[in-house]
Amino acid sequence: MAIESMDTRDEEAPLFVDVSGGETPKSRTRDVHILSCAFLLIFLAYGAAQNLETTINSEGNLGTVSLGILYVSFAFFSLFASLVVRVLGSKNAVVLGTTGYWLYIAANLKPTWYTMVPVSLYMGFAASIIWVGEGTYLTSIARSHAIDTGLHEGTVIGNFNGEFWAVFALHQFVGNLITLAVLPKGTEGSTGSTTLLFIVFLCSMTLGTILMCFICKTNDKEKVSEDSSVSFCSAVASRLNSVILPLLDMRMLLVIPLIAYSGLQQAFVWASYTKDIVNPTLGEAGVGGAMAVYGAFDAICSLAAGRLTSGLRSITVIVCGGAFFQALILLWLLLKYSATSGVLGVIYPLLMAAFLGIGDGVLNTQLSALLALLFKHDTEGAFAQLKVWQSSAIAVVFFLSPVVTLQTMVEIMVGAISVSLVSFLFLTLKVEKAFSSHQVTNM
Repeated sequence: MAIESMDTRDEEAPLFVDVSGGETPKSRTRDVHILSCAFLLIFLAYGAAQNLETTINSEGNLGTVSLGILYVSFAFFSLFASLVVRVLGSKNAVVLGTTGYWLYIAANLKPTWYTMVPVSLYMGFAASIIWVGEGTYLTSIARSHAIDTGLHEGTVIGNFNGEFWAVFALHQFVGNLITLAVLPKGTEGSTGSTTLLFIVFLCSMTLGTILMCFICKTNDKEKVSEDSSVSFCSAVASRLNSVILPLLDMRMLLVIPLIAYSGLQQAFVWASYTKDIVNPTLGEAGVGGAMAVYGAFDAICSLAAGRLTSGLRSITVIVCGGAFFQALILLWLLLKYSATSGVLGVIYPLLMAAFLGIGDGVLNTQLSALLALLFKHDTEGAFAQLKVWQSSAIAVVFFLSPVVTLQTMVEIMVGAISVSLVSFLFLTLKVEKAFSSHQVTNM
């Protein structure tokens, strides 16, 4: 369980399975562009729909409950997602994962308990494999690219993650602009406008799914298929073991609080910030504008943070900077903020959106880079852990938000960011110490 377990095991093990023969550095960068654009098309629809869910499906709290069910399902299936990704291959996993998002948008055309709940359960499965598949695929091609070009692995992983998360973060900006265009002020409750909006979203998702098919395959599927003597039950038991084993690794235990906080801060924006801060001052029509600002700063910061990532030390500095911006907003809400009118009533929520977006951009890029660097021997398992704890935290917020006050939620967030930062800084100090000791031993 000691941190020193990151000894020669990580350094001697193959960095990752190589991508299929015939791929070149140019084609890998092309794959990053395609993957990023495909996720943008899919999630501009889902992200905007999620922002509206509690408003358009408010009867019986259908929207809130369905989102809570979705993220509980997401957390559960993330336990098995790495097995599915290994069986299918990372490309097939991300393509299959798009079906859940498509069905979720389609269910919103006729939202009832009989359509939303089953689709939310399936989407939890789809979300688990699309995100574990994305993390595995991006890390695979980044490592292969670093080997072929002679570049530093941490730099390539940072650049690839920076581009992906920057483009992905634009989904909030683009999706909410579409929402503003299709649902102008005063028509939020119009059935015709809402139907048109979700049809536009379905078209966007269909295009994203088609685009996803053009990325090149990797050879990661062979890791399971080569050993035909292993039964499916044994494979499931093996993957469950790989989910449990990381929890015996002190590095993962120290990363988990930061992972959980990353989920909490996302859900806080979706559930509490939009409902308790934006809506009272800017109205429902202002939610789209505020989330567009959030998405724009998220995208800019994701790209910048990715470009600045070169290793563990840079990750530490960048994470602390992003946490500082979010901590300022949380302390402002906790100590002094009160809704106001006039120009300041517009500026304050938008300023909060910008700072919260900066923090989210940092956490998205740096957590992916951190896990890729620390857990080279089991990348799928590491990204599965990321989604288990992240989605569990998101589900908690969705179930809590209808029954707790904004003040209570902010207090929870302040406690979470404090614990996660202390844990993360302790991790970086211990890993640096272990790495330095290993270098001295080999001299």
